[in-house]
This record gives sequence, structure tokens and C-alpha cells, in this order.
Amino acid sequence: MSSLHRRISATLSALLALVAMAVATPLAAAGDREHRGKPEPDVTVLSYNIHHGEGVDGTLDLGRVAEVIRDSGAGVVALQEVDRHWSARSDFADQAQELARRLGMHHAYGANLDRDPAAPGQPRRQYGTAILSRFPIVSSRNTPLPNLGGEQRGLLQARITVCGRTASVYSTHLQHDNAAERAAQTEAVADLVGSATEPVILAGDLNARPGSPEMEPIRFSFTDTFAVAGTGDGATYPATDPSARIDYVVTNDHVRTRSAEVLRSPASDHLPVRAEVALTAPYATVPPLERAHAHNDYEHRRPLFDALHHGFT
Repeated sequence: MSSLHRRISATLSALLALVAMAVATPLAAAGDREHRGKPEPDVTVLSYNIHHGEGVDGTLDLGRVAEVIRDSGAGVVALQEVDRHWSARSDFADQAQELARRLGMHHAYGANLDRDPAAPGQPRRQYGTAILSRFPIVSSRNTPLPNLGGEQRGLLQARITVCGRTASVYSTHLQHDNAAERAAQTEAVADLVGSATEPVILAGDLNARPGSPEMEPIRFSFTDTFAVAGTGDGATYPATDPSARIDYVVTNDHVRTRSAEVLRSPASDHLPVRAEVALTAPYATVPPLERAHAHNDYEHRRPLFDALHHGFT
């Protein structure tokens, strides 16, 4: 190939790159303009340790828990201390399923304790966390957290779809009597969730006060909704005379906090935390249909580009 031909070939290659950019850039810009015009979907979130449905009066009353959730207006609920055919203390009920039925919500369950049935042919006895959602649940999974000899804990994830946007909601309940184990668990949670590129809402009973050392990974990776928009001390435990803020709703940078509050109720030994948030992460930059049009436009011109290019090689 002569030096002239090489220069012409290089010039054509550069032109091809510019044409490809010209096809894609207007579509990307149009997509950005479209997405900026869409409102940020609002989601009301509730974090609630329900103490297997037993209230401060010692009465098992899952209907009372359902009323608290209904009255909160929450579209997404992270629950802790949820029994599933566990024992007589909760009438061997599947509490997550029962609450979902009462409230007309989707649900996901994460079993952190899993025991043999009370009798042959009966369901396995489980205890753990749950997520209720008025929005469709796309998928769910429960990930075990570090266990240094205490009760097994887990991180339950439910991916939901809200007005066309996908978000991940997490429910967790950390170790209550071992700060070192709790620190290992908060670090694991931050490692598992902290780098997510979609909206993340993490809620649960973390069994730690906001300024405690084991909360550092949470403080570094997430925004505490109550610290941003709550009033008062935010104490959630014990429900009869709350003095410790150990229940949280936290988010990543793709979620905006609008409000946060602690609700009063005798339905559990914990008080629920309610937060109103907005999902701010963008949709895909170029909608799939427009990407297909761009690809077809390029493919339509490709034979001409190839012929021009090969004509000088």
C-alpha cells in the first residue's frame, strides 16, 4: 500500500468514527432530555421489627401489625423478626404471607434460621426477615452475613420496579449482643450493596446507635434518611419508652430523602421508621427502540462505508 493510500484509508476510518458518533449522539441527547422531563418516582418506606407479631402487652396480634403498615401508607416495607411456621408463639403461621394477603402486597422472605418441621409432613420452621411491596418484585435473594458464633443473620434483597425504574430494597437484622460480630456484618453489607449503580433502600434493625464504631461502614456508604429529614432523637426501642435509635432507613446516592419519622404503636417492642424518598437514578440513556433505530441506520450505511474503505486498501 502506498503512503497516499494509507493516508486516505486513515482519513476514511476517522470519518467512519465521526459518522457513528453523529448517529448516536443526537439519540443520546434526546434520551437525556426525555428522562430529565420525567418526575422522580416517590416511594414510602417502612422499617419495622414486628417481634413476631407480639405487642408490648404480650398479645399476639398480626392484624394490629397490618393496621400499622396500612396506616403508614408505605409502598415498601422491610420487616424483621418474622416467623414462618416457627412455633406456637406465632400459631405456626407464615407471617410474611399473611401480612401480604391482608395488605394486598407482594412479598419476599429470607429465612436466617431454618429448622426441621414440628411433625412429619409439616412445613419447615423458619425465622428471619421479609419485604412487602406494592410494586412488582422482579427477583429476591437472601445472603448470609458473617457469623462469629451468634445467631445467623442475613441480608434480604428484593428488586422492585417503580414507574419503569428498578430499585433494590434490603431488609436486615444485625447481631444484638456482640459489637465485633455486628461490625463484621455492617462491613459485609456495605461491601455487598455500597457500590450499586441502581437506587438502593436499606432498612432494618441494625442494633447499633448512629455514632457507634460498627456503624462506620453504613455512615460511609449510605445516607441516613432520619438524619437528613427527621426531627427529635429518632429513638425506636423499647416501644414503651424509646431511648435507643437502632432501626433505620438508609439509601444510596440514587435516592433522595423527602421526609422521615418514627411512628408510635404498641403492636411490637420496636417502633417503625417511615421515610418518603424519591428514586433519582436515570433511566437508560437511550431507550432500546431508539438504540435499535441507530443500529439499523448504521447497518444500512455500512456497505457503503466498507466499499469506500476497501477501495483504498
